[in-house]
Amino acid sequence: MASELAELAGELTAMAVADHQAARQANSSDPAEQLAWRRLTAQHADRLNVIMDAYGWPTAELVGEDAARAAWLIAQHADRQLDVQRRALRLMEQAVADGLAVPRDLAFLRDRTLVNEGRKQVYGTQIAGVEDGSPIPWPCEDPERMDERRAEVGIPPFDEYVAQFSQFPAA
Repeated sequence: MASELAELAGELTAMAVADHQAARQANSSDPAEQLAWRRLTAQHADRLNVIMDAYGWPTAELVGEDAARAAWLIAQHADRQLDVQRRALRLMEQAVADGLAVPRDLAFLRDRTLVNEGRKQVYGTQIAGVEDGSPIPWPCEDPERMDERRAEVGIPPFDEYVAQFSQFPAA
């Protein structure tokens, strides 16, 4: 079992590395690059679904911190497979409740899933675009309390969060 889990950890980590290397394709003006990104994230989401069938949520306790973080990234990017994203969210919610996953990561996945469902996000982690050099978040429920909710899960205030986006030139 230990070697099986080590192999799983390596697979998840390798998937995250491939995701990072291909991420620039997501917003490419080249349709072939966009399609490559979509195929990669779909393959990863399909594999994560199989992993969740076998193990539940791949926690750090099960596969190590790097691989658990990789599983979260794969779920985060499963935008076109909302069933997988929702399932990951449910399993991760239970893992957080059990103290086996990071509330911050859960907050990002919750917001991403809500946005993909066409609903308002909770923590303001998902950015719709940039207008006049300022990041614009997707709509957020109860925006006056957003920073309070962010603090509860270890996310910096919204103004600090979006300041990092201004460090990158517009594409």
